[in-house]
Amino acid sequence: MADIMSCPAKGMSEFLDIVRQNAEQRIVFSSHALDEMNAPDEMISTEEIKEVVFNGFMIEDYPHDRRGHSVLLGGKTSSCRVVHVVCAPKQEYLAIITAYVPSLEKWETGLMKRREK
Repeated sequence: MADIMSCPAKGMSEFLDIVRQNAEQRIVFSSHALDEMNAPDEMISTEEIKEVVFNGFMIEDYPHDRRGHSVLLGGKTSSCRVVHVVCAPKQEYLAIITAYVPSLEKWETGLMKRREK
């Protein structure tokens, strides 16, 4: 995983800092995120979300997302599984847009890089 973030683009690390600062204030989950997290084949805990937000890697950056500048974060949780989290910093909180356990069908080995179509 570390190779993906070993040389982050300028500005990406600053945005990740903003994401984490907002998460320290408050984390708000969208109804879609809660639905995904509670799906029987996912069952992602809020603690796992926090682990990824505070310790994970930025996989993709979405500066022009309709919901505001957002990012896809990924990381391995203490339960030894990889979780992806799409989130967007807001004025006084971090919005969790969605979260899921990635599959090898869409992601390369390591689950931190999208398969080419």
